[in-house]
Amino acid sequence: MSSQPPSLPWLDPGQDFPPTSQAWDQDSPAPGILAAGGALDVDTLRQAYSQGIFPWYSEGQPILWWSPDPRMVLELASFRIRPSFKKTIRQFCQMPGSEIRIDSAFDQVIQACASRERSGQTGTWILPEMVAAYARLHRAGLAHSVETWVDGQLVGGLYCVAIGKAVFGESMFSRVSDASKMALAALVGFCRHHGIAQIDCQQNTPHLASLGAAEIARSLFLKRVSAGLAQAGPDWVFDGEYWQQLLAMKSTLT
Repeated sequence: MSSQPPSLPWLDPGQDFPPTSQAWDQDSPAPGILAAGGALDVDTLRQAYSQGIFPWYSEGQPILWWSPDPRMVLELASFRIRPSFKKTIRQFCQMPGSEIRIDSAFDQVIQACASRERSGQTGTWILPEMVAAYARLHRAGLAHSVETWVDGQLVGGLYCVAIGKAVFGESMFSRVSDASKMALAALVGFCRHHGIAQIDCQQNTPHLASLGAAEIARSLFLKRVSAGLAQAGPDWVFDGEYWQQLLAMKSTLT
């Protein structure tokens, strides 16, 4: 007989998070959940991400905070890039009107992510209060969008949180084939150029695994986050030379 999960701590706004070691384990009804309540202000979100904690909840629920163990991360050296996608990158770079931008349309990107249909899900976890919270985080310089543009149209992108050299992926969207993958590849090239070793992916999904993401122990993840926090972050500006970081990687057929 499995034991009952521990009670879930309730946080008042401004209250410190409990240790991540208190998150529910894999045998509980909600593996990785740590606490409920609190607030989504900039300081709280900064503290949360700095401790490997993120908010994730649905309409009608209180704010729920998570710190899964193991943690899904994309180690940039493990990013899987097929020969066909390298060809797509080269074509994109050569195509007039095609470009990657960073932070030129953050609000559009997060709204597009919020409205994206997800297989097997109804509604979205990117609720209006979450959109507003990450917009504030963006204005504070702690959240960024990587955007794929073609002929002046935003066709795909992603947004992430970044504190120092600790980068936490959030969500992506695509309106044309490969547009979100192009944005992710651009982020990988950007991070590799600036000596950022991993991107947090939070949850294990088949799509992320197909790109080379894998689970690691939370203790190792937090150690890497701590190392990233101790370093000054890069200027979030995309340079076309960053593509060379991707094109120089060994291709994979799997």
